[in-house]
Amino acid sequence: MSVVNIKTLKINNLDFTVREAGKQNDGDLVIFLHGFPESSLMWEHTLSELADKGYYAVAFDQRGYSLGAIPNGISEYSMEKLASDVTELAKVLGYQSFHLVGHDIGAVVGWTVVAKHPKQVKSWTALSVPNWPAYLWSLENDPAQKGKGAYVHRFQEPDKPEQVVAANDFEVLRTLWNGFNDDIVKKYIKMFSQPGVLTGVINWYRALFQTKNNIEYDGIETNTELIWGNQDLAISRASVERNEQYMSGQYRFVEIDAGHWLTEFNTEEIERLIIDHIG
Repeated sequence: MSVVNIKTLKINNLDFTVREAGKQNDGDLVIFLHGFPESSLMWEHTLSELADKGYYAVAFDQRGYSLGAIPNGISEYSMEKLASDVTELAKVLGYQSFHLVGHDIGAVVGWTVVAKHPKQVKSWTALSVPNWPAYLWSLENDPAQKGKGAYVHRFQEPDKPEQVVAANDFEVLRTLWNGFNDDIVKKYIKMFSQPGVLTGVINWYRALFQTKNNIEYDGIETNTELIWGNQDLAISRASVERNEQYMSGQYRFVEIDAGHWLTEFNTEEIERLIIDHIG
């Protein structure tokens, strides 16, 4: 398989950790966005797989996760700024357009990118999480989503969420990572133990509700695929079934027999779906 290289790139005056494979290839750029509580590490196998298919595959530790990109203040983690990091990454790499893949709250960033910069995204593959208004509606109206998404409201508090997540050697996160490769868990624990990281990543959730959002998410025109596992611990069926009403372009919804951690436990199936959609 193609080798994954790690480097640092300056984007929006912040230093981001970037994983890449297939830089020498002539194929399109494919950018991958991780969610919580993971990092670009989750995409390493997929980066190699895409590079083997001739693409230039790139994933980066996003704002709050890269040690050189942890700005202070909730407003620094608005979806506008997180999306800007994505488009600026492509620009720094020398590409005007790209394919985009995102998981979990990284998918919310991806939905924001296609809403604000549709001409730059050749295809969009969302894993687990639907468009933001579909999720928000379900969080407010669907009993199942209210239960699955209760943590989003708890994350709005100052300080306490960081304390809860870090308690007992990150017991909450270790429970979420049950079944993950031990070496990967160790790397994640090391990352989340760094000063400022927990506040940075939880600020993503705070910013969703505590900063003004003027983004128009309706009428998504980008060629889109939404992949959802019907045993997802965080996303209800009502969320993903509502998603279609916000689409105006080519759209495909794929339900698979899986949970939330699609790249870890359904690797081959997910990579096939991503590659087929991009192709």
